[in-house]
Amino acid sequence: MTATTEHLKDTAQRLTNAYLIQYPAKAAREIAKLPIQHAATVLAQQPLHVLVALFNHIPAGLSEQLLEHWPDHKVMDLLAKLDVHLATSLLSRLDTDTREQLLATMAQAHKSLAKEFQDLLAYPDGSAGRLMDPRIHMFYSTLTVEEVLHQIKIRHPKKMDALFLANHEDQVVGTLDLGDLILADPKSKVSKLARPIAHYLNTLDSKEDVIEKFEGAKVTMLPVLNVNDRVVGIIRDEDVYQQAKEELAADMAVMVGASKDERALSSSWFAVRKRMPWLQINLLTAFAAAAVVGAFEGIISQFTALAILLPVAAGQSGNAGAQALAVTMRGLTLKEITTRHWWQVFRKESMVGFLNGIAIAVTCSIGVWVWSGSMGLALVMTLAMISSLTIACGSGALVPMVLKKFGLDPAQSSSIVLTTVTDIAGFMSFLGIATLLAGMLPTG
Repeated sequence: MTATTEHLKDTAQRLTNAYLIQYPAKAAREIAKLPIQHAATVLAQQPLHVLVALFNHIPAGLSEQLLEHWPDHKVMDLLAKLDVHLATSLLSRLDTDTREQLLATMAQAHKSLAKEFQDLLAYPDGSAGRLMDPRIHMFYSTLTVEEVLHQIKIRHPKKMDALFLANHEDQVVGTLDLGDLILADPKSKVSKLARPIAHYLNTLDSKEDVIEKFEGAKVTMLPVLNVNDRVVGIIRDEDVYQQAKEELAADMAVMVGASKDERALSSSWFAVRKRMPWLQINLLTAFAAAAVVGAFEGIISQFTALAILLPVAAGQSGNAGAQALAVTMRGLTLKEITTRHWWQVFRKESMVGFLNGIAIAVTCSIGVWVWSGSMGLALVMTLAMISSLTIACGSGALVPMVLKKFGLDPAQSSSIVLTTVTDIAGFMSFLGIATLLAGMLPTG
């Protein structure tokens, strides 16, 4: 009976391992639903290669909590196998005391690894120093091709794109291409094969600077230099792409009042806690727009057709403003523009709103005239469309510029501010013009 039980346990364990390895994303979602203590216990029983596959998909917030429930030796073994960026990110999210204790313990068993993490964590979050891969391979320029190839075999690097040549002062003098090494005379000096470094990054460059330099250089990797002009790591294009993708996804979530930490399958309570504050703020701005409508209660009660057309005016201005906001945010994110370009962007978007307003006004006024038979109502809609779209597009360009100028995150606040502006502009322009042209409107 004992042998059968052990066999069943072994089979269940192997099936669990196979599921976790073959479907890590799905497994991570299921694990996220478990109580943290239960999840930590289940994963602690898994072999290291299974955990490595799984931790690429476990969301931030849960991953560091799991580490806090494991013994130090288990955590150290996992960090040693994980991608250096993921491991550093995990460590950075631990509380200071836990992180320092873990690094101190790690320094006793894996001194070089602990120093690697400490060096990376010393750089500001989002800097090139934090994003770089410090695992580069440096060779002295006095070596021969044969000697370098022999050292490469001994070191057995996972990637061959981080081969650098240095002089005896440890200053980089160029890069090496593996293809050049293989085809070269084994007895020749590698200094003859050195390729000059035309582009590089500094450890304190921001993520935006890194993306900008990659776009300008059109290369697959860039070396990162410290303050002493020594190569301390490299950043690859796939790392930049991943960072840009995460940044864009976070901005999209934040712009509509969701959290950048929320995932599609996050718990309902987590989503509610993150979204509720912004919905409450948005409610206040909605009351501000409602107050504008309330100020024109008399004209609306006199001409009921205005109430029917009110959502059309507000809706079009909201869409136009969102288009301008998206283009401006993209320009700010990619460093195509800065706050110094506010006038050019504002003028361009206002003109776009004006011209689009004319085109939309023609279509809309024809529809209103056919529906109501009133030229006065059609004229009100025409003027309201032109004015509200011009204001909305200009605001879509100006709002993120102003927020950025005052040190606020435009991705986090622009959407709510713009919604308020476009709603008020749409209602006020439509109802204000209707008040001025009340004599031309049909009653009832």
